Amino acid sequence: MLTRRTFFQAAALWSGSILMGCTVGKPLPVSSKTSAWLMPDEGLLHKRTWMAFGASEAIWGRKLLPEVRRNLATIARTIARFEPVTMLVRQAEYDLALGLVGPDVELIVSPLDDLWMRDTSSIFVSAADGSQAAVDFNFNGWGEKQAYGLDAAVAAFVAQQAGVQLLNTALVLEGGCIEVDGAGTAIITESCVLNENRNPGLTKAQFEETLAPLLGLEKIIWLPGIAGKDITDGHTDFYARFARPGVVLAGYDPDPESYDHAVTKQHLEILRAATDAQGKPLEVVVLEGPLTIRDEYANDDFAAGYIGFYVCNGAVILQEFGDTQADSAALQSMQGVFPDREIVQLNVDGIAAGGGSIHCTTQQQPLAGQTNHDDYKIYLSMLANQVAQK
Repeated sequence: MLTRRTFFQAAALWSGSILMGCTVGKPLPVSSKTSAWLMPDEGLLHKRTWMAFGASEAIWGRKLLPEVRRNLATIARTIARFEPVTMLVRQAEYDLALGLVGPDVELIVSPLDDLWMRDTSSIFVSAADGSQAAVDFNFNGWGEKQAYGLDAAVAAFVAQQAGVQLLNTALVLEGGCIEVDGAGTAIITESCVLNENRNPGLTKAQFEETLAPLLGLEKIIWLPGIAGKDITDGHTDFYARFARPGVVLAGYDPDPESYDHAVTKQHLEILRAATDAQGKPLEVVVLEGPLTIRDEYANDDFAAGYIGFYVCNGAVILQEFGDTQADSAALQSMQGVFPDREIVQLNVDGIAAGGGSIHCTTQQQPLAGQTNHDDYKIYLSMLANQVAQK
């Protein structure tokens, strides 16, 4: 059942796109141990969430487009209950977006190809002195599978709007490829980042040496993923996510007829045998995908998995698919893993019908100056005191 995005508009690939080269130069001669930058865990405090009201009829089709837009608005309004949300929007669709998202979501005009901010936005990193920067990973339409000329400029635009330094690299990848614990460990799928359509000729060792200083990594846990089955070539955030250092949520496809069945079993074996950058074994919590979904937007690209959740300040935003048993099990698992957060389940079947998830539509901007999860505990304590005073 865990199928996902395979569609793209071949005719649109060459129209209005800048075909960026994927040549990778010499790896940076910098050890991650001396890196100035660290990609914080998603569970630390956010300054805001970035999104894009970027769906178009050319890519999504006339029938699906209105539902996708409603889904984007639902996600944005829900997150805005917990933290600021800034959404990019085309000038021509500003009024439409405003009518759907309401006054609690900030809208900024920007050219866009599509809506996947997890992949097109810059990735925010922090320094020990409290400063921030944003890394541009040279989005190329998931290996030039879809028009991307406008989205290729989103990373620099977001960094500019956020008022942070833009860091450049020769690597070509998307935010959905990378999952970090904020303490030196990453989970990455080989099928995506070592693909010839992103980083031709790059070895695993060269990739690690180049990426580590940008994100403050000491260890990468490699999952095989699966290439060529969806437009992303098997993004990490479809398979495994850190809840916090030492705890990983991993997807499992129980359908033996699915192409993801065998690979998700293999991923579980790898994660259960893995250790993090501190040499500690991981606690692996399995989220089994639904066996049934609602019929209205069901198709071969539908992404039916719970790993695409999003962690924001005080909450986890989680998809539900109408499979009562599986939806309830995912909710209970999330409540156990995130006991201090509200778990909010949403129906975003339009986005799922395009092979995506809530996580795919978002990109977090961390609050500057955080170092570890003790900062989040302090935040919770402050909230509790405020409630008590009221």
